[in-house]
Amino acid sequence: MDVSIDAITNNIQLALAPVFLLTAVATLINAISGRLARTVDRMRAIQNALFEGKIKDEEALRHMEIEANEAKIRGRLCTAAIFFDVLSGVFISLTVLELFFFQAGAVRSLQTSYVIWTFVLGLISFMTSLSIVLAEVVYAYRSAGWRAPRNY
Repeated sequence: MDVSIDAITNNIQLALAPVFLLTAVATLINAISGRLARTVDRMRAIQNALFEGKIKDEEALRHMEIEANEAKIRGRLCTAAIFFDVLSGVFISLTVLELFFFQAGAVRSLQTSYVIWTFVLGLISFMTSLSIVLAEVVYAYRSAGWRAPRNY
């Protein structure tokens, strides 16, 4: 095993290249968490108004029930996106570890197919998360209260 400073530097550079993707994963988790928090807060506000009986108008009550159901769907979409984003982070982290150990010579029996599969699965999970986020944003826009009753 070559333990020169150049070899160690090269190993670290190779292993850390996918870490930049982990930065994108963390940023997306942060953005989705913010959307989820706003959705949950809105759902709680609607439920409190419904349970306390503050709204008397039937049209407004129906609108609030529809909005609460839409918030529930948006919450599920955000949760699914976070799941796939975290899964992506796990796969990319495994890729980093595999590359580091493979390049360092610590694991001689490691096949390159493991590195390829974990990286590809990480990218697929990330793209799935992005697709779900897009679906949630489109759903949020389409379900916005454009036609809410005036006294709502």
